[in-house]
Amino acid sequence: MKGVILSGGRGTRLRPITHTGPKQLIPVANKPVLEYAIEDLKDAGITDIGIVLGNVGREEIQKHIADGSKLGVSITYIVQGNPLGLAHAVGCARDFVGDDDFVVYLGDNITKFGINALVERFQRGSYAATVAVQEVDNPSRFGIVELDKNGEVVSFVEKPENPPTNLALIGTFVFSPDIFGAIKAISPSDRGELEITDAIHWLLQTGHSIDPHIVEGWWKDTGKPEDILEANRFLLDQIESCLDGSIGKHATVSGIVEVKKGATIESGAVVRGPVSIDQGSLIKDGTYIGPYTSIGPDTMVKNSHIENSVVIGESEIETNENIVDSIIGRRTVIESREEKLPDGNRLVVGKGSQLGI
Repeated sequence: MKGVILSGGRGTRLRPITHTGPKQLIPVANKPVLEYAIEDLKDAGITDIGIVLGNVGREEIQKHIADGSKLGVSITYIVQGNPLGLAHAVGCARDFVGDDDFVVYLGDNITKFGINALVERFQRGSYAATVAVQEVDNPSRFGIVELDKNGEVVSFVEKPENPPTNLALIGTFVFSPDIFGAIKAISPSDRGELEITDAIHWLLQTGHSIDPHIVEGWWKDTGKPEDILEANRFLLDQIESCLDGSIGKHATVSGIVEVKKGATIESGAVVRGPVSIDQGSLIKDGTYIGPYTSIGPDTMVKNSHIENSVVIGESEIETNENIVDSIIGRRTVIESREEKLPDGNRLVVGKGSQLGI
């Protein structure tokens, strides 16, 4: 069995962060989103993986992941070009997949239930597809699955205005090669895209067996800033304390805190976990790093209060303001230039930005 990760989206909902880098490489708990998908596939025994790329962020992803050997997998890159729908992206993997069954994983999704059970269900049956579904609060944002009273699939519909159920496709699938015939048979939707829901529905209508696998547990589509922050909070709750960096004698470090090798927390700094501080970063005297914050590599923070935020890395932050609920892009400079009440600032800052607050 092979794996296919779809990483061709433009990340428009995460601008300005994605003006200068792909959303799949935004770090959550100091690990790029895309690496979580690769780890899930590897844990399920799938190491031959194709990554479908678009026109945005292609070079950055290839440079970061390379051939996959550092992650224990083998990576093949597949160029989709313009994003013409999920089904179109899957269809681009036809030559890579060959006659094998394969897992499709959306590259901006993070799940913490894994895909092992999904793969095992597919292998136990004679299915054209096994699809992961879960109840959601906002079904009109998703592809929706309708089941009958026996739990059999009745229909699939993409982002309906009046959803028949709240069971959503959550971005992980196992397909047989039959899906490629379905993709050839369907037409673009009103959105001008080839919808994966239409392809699966075509399989259903032509007599193929579709297995709905209802999953429980946390998952997140990291498509918006608030989604990144929620994922960061959840994943920081899962880390273990690891103080491999340098901790000053009079620094205060409490809770679950990960300080990677080469990072430094100076005396007088306060770090209250869960927090992750990546290699090469310096937390100076007078700084408070509060819960649910990730500080990326090679970042200096001085005399600042940061809480519930993601600092992507290579930045300098020295301000007497509170920074909360924020995503700070790479190589950002934030400094104080005038006195204001420290009531907190909400920031989504792109790469190379320079702020005076």
